[in-house]
Amino acid sequence: MILGKVIGNVVSTQKDERLTGNKLLIVQPINSKEEPEGSCFVATDIVGAGVNEIVLVVKGSSARHVDENKASISDAAIVGIVDYIERKD
Repeated sequence: MILGKVIGNVVSTQKDERLTGNKLLIVQPINSKEEPEGSCFVATDIVGAGVNEIVLVVKGSSARHVDENKASISDAAIVGIVDYIERKD
C-alpha cells in the first residue's frame, strides 16, 4: 500500500467505458512525516476521498481486485482515508 495525499481532480469526458462513473484523483505519495515522496499519479476513488485528504492507495493488480473496481482498467485505487498517523520515534 502507498500512503498519499490527494492534491487534485482529473476530469475526462472522453474515456474508456470501464472508467465511467469513477472519480479520478491526483495523488502525491508521502512518507510517514507527510512529506512528498516520488511522482504524482492518478487513482480511481473507491471510498469518497477529497482534495487534501491523506489516503491509502493500492496499485497494480491489487487495484483491479477491489470489489467495486473489478471491471476497471485502473492500475491505482484509493481504498482508505487516513484518520491519523502515529509514529513511535
